[in-house]
Amino acid sequence: MASQTQGIQQLLQAEKKAAEKVAEARRRKANRLKQAKKEADAEINAYKAERERQYKEYEAKILGSKGDMETKIDANTRQKIQELNMNVQKNKELALSRLINICLDIKAELHTNLRL
Repeated sequence: MASQTQGIQQLLQAEKKAAEKVAEARRRKANRLKQAKKEADAEINAYKAERERQYKEYEAKILGSKGDMETKIDANTRQKIQELNMNVQKNKELALSRLINICLDIKAELHTNLRL
């Protein structure tokens, strides 16, 4: 009987060692997966940054800088405002005189629907 319990003890110890080896293998696998994920994230971020840099260069080359665009728009707006002000000054007297003439030149007429 003692040999049976000794055999059972050996089997239990072997099973315990096997369970420890499996647990250690799982931990190593989990660590490898975490490390691989970190490396992949770093690689993705580096690629993303490179593509973003290339896009910014392309955008700057094609469109110019935003400051240039703002300056052009501002200059164009000022020019249009100046043209409108010049047109107002040029046509102001004529428009006022026409309005005054229309208000003061009243012709007394009977309405067409009036029946006498």
